[in-house]
Amino acid sequence: MRLHTLSPGAGARKKRKLLGRGVGSGLGKTSGKGHKGQRARSGGKSHVPGFEGGQNPIHRRLPKRGFCNIHRVEFKPVNLERLNDLEGVVEFTPGVLAKLGITGKSDMIKILGTGEIKRAITISAHKFSKTAKEKIEAAGGKVTEI
Repeated sequence: MRLHTLSPGAGARKKRKLLGRGVGSGLGKTSGKGHKGQRARSGGKSHVPGFEGGQNPIHRRLPKRGFCNIHRVEFKPVNLERLNDLEGVVEFTPGVLAKLGITGKSDMIKILGTGEIKRAITISAHKFSKTAKEKIEAAGGKVTEI
């Protein structure tokens, strides 16, 4: 086999549809666009998603709804069961959690109380749930809110 003998497989390449090449071609005269009307003309700029023929489109007829609070603070949740699995670590800070891949570098962290904690650990986070605080302190650990 040589490079000059290579050719694409059967049905791999398709010929381009040639429009407006005489009536006998089957795609002559109106070139598959039908007779007259906006869709037959060149340009056709107003055929965009949501265009309703000049009628006020539905996204403008319906009222705006909802509210987006620009002061909202999003916390990244971390459960106690996740921290309990990391046996080599005793002190958890946002930096340590980011290095372990549990949270992002600039995430606000909230520790939640799902799961059990079986050892004394020290945790620094932005927020704690009531149950998480109780469980950590009951295991002999320390809680520091940043």
